[in-house]
Amino acid sequence: MIKNRRKPLSIHWTCGSLAGLAFLAGCASIPSATPKTTGWIKDEVADSYVFGYPLVLMGVARDAAVGTEPGQAPLNTLRHAQALPPIGAANPPQPGVDTLDSTGWLDLGSEPVIVALPDSHGRYVDARVLDMWTNVVWSTSSQFAAGAKGIKAQAIAFVGPGWQGDLPKGVKRVDVPTRNAWVSVRVQSSGARDLAAIRKLQRAIRVEPLSVYTSDTGDTGAAPGAPPRGNAANTATGTNGTPAAQVAALDAKGFFSRLADALPDNPPTPADPHALTILSDLGVMPGEPVKLPSASAAIAAGLADGHERVATAPPNLLTGNGWSWFGDGVGNYGPDYALRSYAASAQLGMGTRDDEVRAVVTQDSDGHPLNGANRYVIHFAPNQLPPVRGFWSITAYTRDGALGESAPSRLAVGDRNGAHRNRDGSLDVIVSSTRARNGNWLPAPRTDLQLVLRLYAPKPQATDGSWQPPAVVRQ
Repeated sequence: MIKNRRKPLSIHWTCGSLAGLAFLAGCASIPSATPKTTGWIKDEVADSYVFGYPLVLMGVARDAAVGTEPGQAPLNTLRHAQALPPIGAANPPQPGVDTLDSTGWLDLGSEPVIVALPDSHGRYVDARVLDMWTNVVWSTSSQFAAGAKGIKAQAIAFVGPGWQGDLPKGVKRVDVPTRNAWVSVRVQSSGARDLAAIRKLQRAIRVEPLSVYTSDTGDTGAAPGAPPRGNAANTATGTNGTPAAQVAALDAKGFFSRLADALPDNPPTPADPHALTILSDLGVMPGEPVKLPSASAAIAAGLADGHERVATAPPNLLTGNGWSWFGDGVGNYGPDYALRSYAASAQLGMGTRDDEVRAVVTQDSDGHPLNGANRYVIHFAPNQLPPVRGFWSITAYTRDGALGESAPSRLAVGDRNGAHRNRDGSLDVIVSSTRARNGNWLPAPRTDLQLVLRLYAPKPQATDGSWQPPAVVRQ
């Protein structure tokens, strides 16, 4: 991880004249110190920024989401989306139009937290839990391996570090290496007509500490029609920018102070004493005030380098026909800190290769920027349709990730909403701001745009490089 470690102070000995080794002891010694460079500070700041970025970002996201203000929910409570994203929505970027999401933050410091999911009766449900380093510790992806479309009723206990005890019968234990964890439950939607059924499913999800779960008699004490314990119905979002924008605005002292504060409850996963040693070199110790070196120029240069590295796609990102997407290493990163930080900045909350693939394209087959004023076709050959166990869709956004103003702006084309195949089994998607008379029309904003292809519960060939989306061809 280190490009250039700090050079120790060196002492050089000089003599006016040496006739041989026998005279060495009689030489006058004049010590001179080589000036200490600051290159190691720049490099270690940049390396440590990349290393710590996911933990700091998750902490900022948690702080923005937890509370009692509009758009927030307390710890160990889910916040349910009640409607599809509005036109122009870009916070977070690329809002999904295929699912309604329920999200929350768990505190596992004193006892396990139980997440109980109801039977979805064949409806696609994607649930996952991430630790504070953005590693996926549990998801429902394995439940689709046998071809199931929905999930069965189940209860999972998420257990923090060091907890010992017994769990209720039938509750699955999942150990989490960090005190906090992020939970997301995404329920497939078929549009506005489907909202009542989704809300009923959302109300049936329980998130409770173990002590509450075991004493719960089923009577929530709530008024008729109110959400049960562990649920909060609201859809507002913060007004201070995305978590990624807030982290990018931190100076070095602010960033590393947040990192030092988070480390005691959220040790590195996997354990990395080398990374902690480098942080110590910089005066960053878990749970202690940060004391950065007195080298402001080197620190600023290292912070800028860290920003650039986090935003730069790593070489193990998959690319093809202008599209880019994450492959097999996503979701459980090990020591691949470059991939982990880039994934966190690009798609916070990303699952594993078995949960979801999200491919993005911004240029046509000739390398020109996509623009809704043009007409494009995406041609899937009969044997090259997106390989999924769940379903797939394509959505158009502005370049900054907002839903376009052109109606019907929420429309996504995919197999869940009846995309029509050609006679030979192939499939064409027409992308344009002007309605297409034939084919599967994807409305596009009347500006430069990006397309996002989502594969829910993808098959292995979607992430091992053996399949790639077709080019976007201007007609």
